[in-house]
Amino acid sequence: MKIMAMCSTGLGSSFMLRMNIEDVVKELGLRDVQVEHSDLSSASPTSADAFFVAKDLEDAAQGLGDVTVMDSLIDKDELRAKVKALAERHALV
Repeated sequence: MKIMAMCSTGLGSSFMLRMNIEDVVKELGLRDVQVEHSDLSSASPTSADAFFVAKDLEDAAQGLGDVTVMDSLIDKDELRAKVKALAERHALV
């Protein structure tokens, strides 16, 4: 499974979110999960199996497919819960 963390420029917040998702994936023991980051304008529905974005990009990310919207990019508990829910949706756990 490929997860794409995205922000408007593909630099700061998407990179931070990517690193945090990688930590949670490892913590949950999920296998065969690849995490990348990108700017929103470069993404297409075929870029990844699932996408994580901040609340301010929710509308712009619609149409990509499986989009998870983060209320806070720094809340590890929220991220853990949302990665776990994603893993359950995709039968990774």
